[in-house]
This record gives sequence, structure tokens and C-alpha cells, in this order.
Amino acid sequence: MKTLDNLRSRLIDQIMVTKNEKLLAAIESILNSTEIDNQLTLDSDHIEMLMMSEMDIENDNLISESDLRKEDSEWMD
Repeated sequence: MKTLDNLRSRLIDQIMVTKNEKLLAAIESILNSTEIDNQLTLDSDHIEMLMMSEMDIENDNLISESDLRKEDSEWMD
């Protein structure tokens, strides 16, 4: 991960000092095209689960992480 952070920092530094508008436009185009590739496609089951989660949140049907861990440990015993 450190390598990725270093690369990102070096690129940001180079972008900040360049005055080449064509280069910046090309970089923007590359980044925009990869955003499309990174879009997540959800099937109907995923969408249904997300909608159920939203309903749980709206209805305050929540559990804390510590309570969840406690219930998990009890279930596993």
C-alpha cells in the first residue's frame, strides 16, 4: 500500500506543477474512463438486500458492533 501512496503522491506533485493543458486533459480522460470501469453492477438480490437495510435503518432496527459480536460468540458456543 505504501507503494501506491508514493505513486499517488508523485503523480499529484507532477500534476500540480505542469502547465501542459493537453496533458492534464489526457489524464482527466483516462481517470474518467476508469471510473466507468469501476462501476458496480448489482443484481436484483443485492438491490433487495440494500433496500431491506435501508428499511432497517429507517425503523431503527439496528445493533451495535459489540452486541453483534456478543451474539455471534454466544451462537458459536
